[in-house]
Amino acid sequence: MTDAADDQHPADQPTQPTPKPMLVESIGGWRGLVDSALPVIVFVLANAVAGLRAAIWAAIGAGVVLVAIRLARRQTVQQAMSGFFGVLIAAFIANRTGEAKGYFLFGIWASFLYAGVFLVSLLARWPLVGLLWEYVDGRGIGTAWRKDRPLMRVYLLCTLLWVLVFLARGLVQRYLYDQDLTGWLAFARLAMGYPVTIGALAVSVLA
Repeated sequence: MTDAADDQHPADQPTQPTPKPMLVESIGGWRGLVDSALPVIVFVLANAVAGLRAAIWAAIGAGVVLVAIRLARRQTVQQAMSGFFGVLIAAFIANRTGEAKGYFLFGIWASFLYAGVFLVSLLARWPLVGLLWEYVDGRGIGTAWRKDRPLMRVYLLCTLLWVLVFLARGLVQRYLYDQDLTGWLAFARLAMGYPVTIGALAVSVLA
């Protein structure tokens, strides 16, 4: 009886890792949504009202404001800073192309790049979702998990899901770019950004 009770004592049970909060936090939560959406919205509105040059400076100004707010509140600025550098690159491309739709070109090619990286890991049977999950889960990036067929199958399917997410994002936005539909391009950028990412992340976590 004593041995059985000891075996069931909570203190003796191994602590299970809890990666979910870390994964959700890695995309910035609600702050990340604001950091990614605000410069786009500001850019589109400013371009409609005052033209491309004003829109470029307005988007950059929005990025600066977001970083300043994070610093003033002593919050992490990693998400805001990465978003700000993305805004700078997008603004540079828009200025070089002389077209408002050029602001979205960097994001389009980034989507294709991410799709390619996930696809390569899938074909090499080193699924990127598996590598990331094993690292976040605290078990490192060893090879033991690759011998677990059910687990490997889940990692492969989840990696395929992310390939499709990034590929769809790139293809849809590229089509809108080619059609000069800047307003719809901005909408697609927002709609296929955080909402789709959170959905794919939820599926991955549940799987």
